[in-house]
Amino acid sequence: MAFQFNFSIEENEENELETLGVSPLLLGSARGSLNSDRSTEKSEEVLSEEKVVSKESLSTHEATPKTADPVANCSSDKSQVRVLPKKQTCFKVAKEHKIPEDFSRVLENKVLEAVQGLYHVNISVVEMTLSDDFHEEDIVSKSISSHSDLITGVYEGGLKIWECTFDLLDYLSEAEMQFLNKTVLDLGCGAGLLGIFALKGKAEKVHFQDYNSTVIDEITLPNVVANCTGGDDDDDRISEPSSKRQKKADFIPALMSKCRFFSGEWTEFSQLMLSDSNSLSKYDLILTSETIYNPEYYSALHDTLSKLLHKNGCVYLASKAHYFGVGGGVHLFEKFIEERNVFKTRTVKVIDEGLRRYIIEMAFKSAS
Repeated sequence: MAFQFNFSIEENEENELETLGVSPLLLGSARGSLNSDRSTEKSEEVLSEEKVVSKESLSTHEATPKTADPVANCSSDKSQVRVLPKKQTCFKVAKEHKIPEDFSRVLENKVLEAVQGLYHVNISVVEMTLSDDFHEEDIVSKSISSHSDLITGVYEGGLKIWECTFDLLDYLSEAEMQFLNKTVLDLGCGAGLLGIFALKGKAEKVHFQDYNSTVIDEITLPNVVANCTGGDDDDDRISEPSSKRQKKADFIPALMSKCRFFSGEWTEFSQLMLSDSNSLSKYDLILTSETIYNPEYYSALHDTLSKLLHKNGCVYLASKAHYFGVGGGVHLFEKFIEERNVFKTRTVKVIDEGLRRYIIEMAFKSAS
């Protein structure tokens, strides 16, 4: 499915990506592109079957004005989504996704935007493409038909970039987090921006995991490829010779060789990694955003972190204080962690704009 757009693009950014054959390409602010919230109007019958958002929370959200900040306008609020409970067991076996040899194919018919120095595909365009074509998971039509951003055990929200992702990116930048020679896992990655940030920070290995395979293939992989097109020399501009642009294109296979991509349920994923002879032994850093919205997942998340984190490693988790409709949140998760007595937690940043949000650092209590 081809799309045509009448937008201009900065020429230096176009040259950086031209070797990929991306067409069409849009680089600009992310305002509105990620704000693909479904209609919240529902019949009484459907509402009676759902875990419904708090009315107070929803009215507050609707009254919040748009700001001049493109990040604030594009981020979706996972604290106020509608969640459909699963009507039957839906077990997502974990699998690894093969990286295509032809990287240009990954970005075919993708529209790219930039936010906080990172490229990402326009999710609205991806959703239109997926709704017109047949895909095994069919998560777009299911999300639309159910008027739900999350369908437990079917679709876990990976087609959106949630607000706390930007909070964690800001923190990692402010803290000047060192990724050099580190092995990193972007858990519940969605768009993969956290892992991409680590990759650009010279991490040794970066692995991406999301519940839905469609998200990995259509969102995560294209985003990683789009961000692997250039080197670290910011002085390379449009006047550079074609030979230099080709050299920059060589960064793609070099950086992509550091990456692996996985989909499936967390317990299955951790078992797959521990049984994989080619896998890392443990991760130095695990980055995760808005993954503690549902208390039913806490046990699987805790076990995955405890099995895959290096004994001296750290987890950085970004979350809302509370998620209306599903009941999760920072304080409930910290209580769960305390009861398990495996990890120690520390709040490293609190964001008070809108609903209170937190960045939590986790490490093993027995770390040496």
